[in-house]
Amino acid sequence: MSANSAERAAPVEVVLVKGGRTKIRYAAQLLGDDGVRVSVRAPWAGAGVRDFGFVRFEPGDVFTEHYWRDRWYSVKEVRAADGVLKGWYCDITRPATLSGAELVVEDLDLDLWRSADGADVRRLDEDEFAESGLAERDPRAAAAALAALDELEALAREDGFGALLP
Repeated sequence: MSANSAERAAPVEVVLVKGGRTKIRYAAQLLGDDGVRVSVRAPWAGAGVRDFGFVRFEPGDVFTEHYWRDRWYSVKEVRAADGVLKGWYCDITRPATLSGAELVVEDLDLDLWRSADGADVRRLDEDEFAESGLAERDPRAAAAALAALDELEALAREDGFGALLP
């Protein structure tokens, strides 16, 4: 489906899996699917406010999320209810799958944040990743996850994901 398709705002359900269990499931609107990248938009799906210290996700925030079928990450643009850009939250994941109206993504614990002004680029949850045991269970997946985090960090510092999200 192209971004200009009449089905542009078709409903989908995003399913985030972690450790073999569904972590969260939420409704989103499909913005585009070019066969490699799937883009959706959804309101903040968490319960209440989540304050990370460097950013707050809260009711009214809007996430424009980009998932790839051939990459080990997703990039989520985060805007406040008034449209002000907060930044980008990136999850390191296995490549996404879209089956019917269900977009399934397996979270691999590593994350990256880039603030709207680009001054704050930080790697997150490396301790959780180490504790997950993925490196022992699936060394190839662990290596792909770490390479994806390095790639995202380089992109975040270079051009703020301009190469990924033209």
